Amino acid sequence: METDPRYPIGKFSRPEKLSAAERATAIAVLAALPENLRAAVSGLQEAQLETPYRAGGWTLRQVVHHLADSNGLCSDRMRWALTEDWPTILPADEDAWARLEDARTEPVEVSLELLDPLHRRWVALLRSLTETQWAQRGFVHPRMGRTRLDQALALYAWHNRHHMAHITQLRQSQGW
Repeated sequence: METDPRYPIGKFSRPEKLSAAERATAIAVLAALPENLRAAVSGLQEAQLETPYRAGGWTLRQVVHHLADSNGLCSDRMRWALTEDWPTILPADEDAWARLEDARTEPVEVSLELLDPLHRRWVALLRSLTETQWAQRGFVHPRMGRTRLDQALALYAWHNRHHMAHITQLRQSQGW
C-alpha cells in the first residue's frame, strides 16, 4: 500500500484526552524539533530547498518557514488560553502565508534561528502547566471548535512530525 505523500505519517486523529505520559512524549517532540529540523535540512543546496516535497506541494524552504509560523501561532494561542477564558482564535490561511515573499525566498536559517528560542520558551511553559490547566483551559478554533490545551499539544506534536517526514522522505527518495 502506497502512502499518501500529503500525509506521510497518516492523518491527525484528535484524542479525547492525553495522559501525563502522552503529554510528556508530545512535549519531547516539540523540544526536539529545532535540532531535528536543522539536521533534516543540513547540507541541502538552494536548488534542493526549492524542491516541492510532492507535486503541487510546498518547497522544503516553505515547509521550514511554515513550521516557524505555525509553531509561533500555537504558542501564542496556548498563552491566550491560559490568560483568557476560552478565547476564539483567528485561523491562518497557511497556503497564503507560504506564498508570501519571505516564505518563498528567505534562507531557512532565519526560521531555524527563530525556532530555538521559541521552542525553549514554549516547552518551558508546557512543562509548567498543572493538571487543572491541561483539563480546563483551551481556545475556540472557528473550524475545529473547542480545543483543550492537551488536544492542541497532540495536534502540534503530530504537525511537527508530519512536516519533518515531508523533508526526510523527500531527501530519502532523492538520495540527498
